[in-house]
Amino acid sequence: MRITNFALLILMSGLSGPVLAETTADQIRKSTVAFLESFASEQAAEGYNVSFKPGSIDSRLALAECAQPLNVEFSGDPWKSTSPSIQVACEGARPWRMFVTASVSIRGPALVAARPLTRGERITSDLLSQQSVEVNASRRGVMTATDQAIGMQVRRAVNAGSLITPDMLSAPNAVERGDHVIITAKTGGFSVRSRGKALASASIGEQVLVENLRSSRTIKASVVAPGQVEIPM
Repeated sequence: MRITNFALLILMSGLSGPVLAETTADQIRKSTVAFLESFASEQAAEGYNVSFKPGSIDSRLALAECAQPLNVEFSGDPWKSTSPSIQVACEGARPWRMFVTASVSIRGPALVAARPLTRGERITSDLLSQQSVEVNASRRGVMTATDQAIGMQVRRAVNAGSLITPDMLSAPNAVERGDHVIITAKTGGFSVRSRGKALASASIGEQVLVENLRSSRTIKASVVAPGQVEIPM
């Protein structure tokens, strides 16, 4: 029995199965660039200038076809790294994900010391100025608004012109050791007040040991305001 070339071609095609569509390296690169462009546009509206360069992707890469737009997101914090990782994923019937590197620079205003700052000094507006810096070059973060720093206390000496980072400042003590304080005991809408003496120093939100001056009992309370502590009943 003779088989024509055409019939043989059909037979061989059926044996080899259908040719599957693929997601190419170029498609992944374009999706990554579109994501970074969108991020840059969003930050521009907030006063930040973002420049970026996506990392190289092997041109031979071919992944399963994605029936829907690729999902692209940062897998690392772009505000704390100039080389954040980006995840590209397909959530379709044949899901996959991969990671792409990129160089990202975010420039914008940040707080710097207007003059040398000494340890323990309380921050006021005249001690701060703003400069345009590469915000994400500091792994320790930056402070961008003066109200984030005013009233805080300098933890260590800071040189003039140095970038102000959150770890340089701490909340001042709202209660000092030996201070007389108001103790409020609360339960539901009912509260009882008494006078006490702080046995240690603490800032708002911290716990401190307090001696109740009426009962002479020592209790642990939370500092809620300067000179005021609170305990649950």
